[in-house]
Amino acid sequence: MKNADLQSRKDAATPRGVGVMCNFYAERAENAELWDVEGRRFIDFAAGIAVLNTGHRHPKIIDAIRAQLDRFTHTAYQVVPYASYVELAEKINHRAPGDFAKKTALFTTGAEAVENAVKIARAATGRPGVIAFAGGFHGRTLMGMALTGKVAPYKLGFGPFPSDVYHAPYPNPLHGVSTADSLKAIETLFKADIDPKRVAAIIFEPVQGEGGFYPAPADFVRGLRQICDAHGILLIADEVQTGFARTGKLFATQYYDVTPDLITIAKSLAGGMPLSGVVGRADVMDAAAPGGLGGTYAGNPLAVAAAHAVLDVIDGENLCERATVLGDRLKAKLATLKADVPQLADVRGPGAMVAAEFCKPGSHEPDAAFTKRVQTLALERGLLLLVCGVYSNVVRFLFPLTIQDNVFDEALAILEDVIREAVGVAA
Repeated sequence: MKNADLQSRKDAATPRGVGVMCNFYAERAENAELWDVEGRRFIDFAAGIAVLNTGHRHPKIIDAIRAQLDRFTHTAYQVVPYASYVELAEKINHRAPGDFAKKTALFTTGAEAVENAVKIARAATGRPGVIAFAGGFHGRTLMGMALTGKVAPYKLGFGPFPSDVYHAPYPNPLHGVSTADSLKAIETLFKADIDPKRVAAIIFEPVQGEGGFYPAPADFVRGLRQICDAHGILLIADEVQTGFARTGKLFATQYYDVTPDLITIAKSLAGGMPLSGVVGRADVMDAAAPGGLGGTYAGNPLAVAAAHAVLDVIDGENLCERATVLGDRLKAKLATLKADVPQLADVRGPGAMVAAEFCKPGSHEPDAAFTKRVQTLALERGLLLLVCGVYSNVVRFLFPLTIQDNVFDEALAILEDVIREAVGVAA
């Protein structure tokens, strides 16, 4: 089987709207490495877009799925429930931030989690409005697109979108947006666009994902909490990408001294199996009437079994601590390049949720071409990197937290070589 043959078949059989980064096809994978159908090896610093914090095919996760296969694969939890769903909800409730009674509902995708968080917030408050942020990403469903603060490629040609969704700027010191600017913009929305008494929720990412891996400053999150408390608004933290050890804590919101009312979770929750959820205040979670939440595949038993194993692996292999260790090593490597790489404008991120932002030398003008060059050269050398940011000028690093030290060192060496080579090409 050849990659070129599969590429031709893909182009003929699938729509162009499903964008695909690589022109090769996976054959097998193990931990932080994968091999294509022609036998070429790649180091995976994309991890299925933050889904594989526990790596490809972790043995404990494979064993858990296999054991569940021998019992049953589907009943529809809303028809015939099963203990593993309840037990996973209990674990998440216990470990999610907040010193209050919590409940968890399970779904299938991150977008589903966001949709249901908005539904829950509207049911609990009796209000329609939702405030999100520029640069945010919350999914490709209609509500997810409405909340997302990035037009291309997510919103092109898909409108109109649900109403009563508003956007404010997200703090971005590199590009001149302060916490005060963001919070003032919300107050301006209350004056110009929507009465705060009509706002059900404010949704934010503790670290923006697609938007460029910008961490939310502590005073910004504190300000959001104050605004919400003053007006009876619910605060939703979208932890679809930040959750499950990526940032050095199980939940990124554990870095803050305030707690959201609802948290959306997905991606690395189930180690590659489709599973998501909403966890939050018990009284808020109970606002929806019976039958108002759910889905045919929501809380699939195979995915739930995988999630139990993921939590065991995170604890047993100290992945929160390892995320910080690996992230520090990566940031230290990038810091050594700054003197020789004038395009490297910023290195940031908590734990292993690290980003390198590239701008034109001597400015803060995004340099998407240089960033693409780094990504392309890395791919040619067998290192998978993802680009993000509103201007596509940020490389985000999402390696499995279980990556072997020697493979990680190999990847860092490739990364240094390709960044230096990209500088030479730019010169």
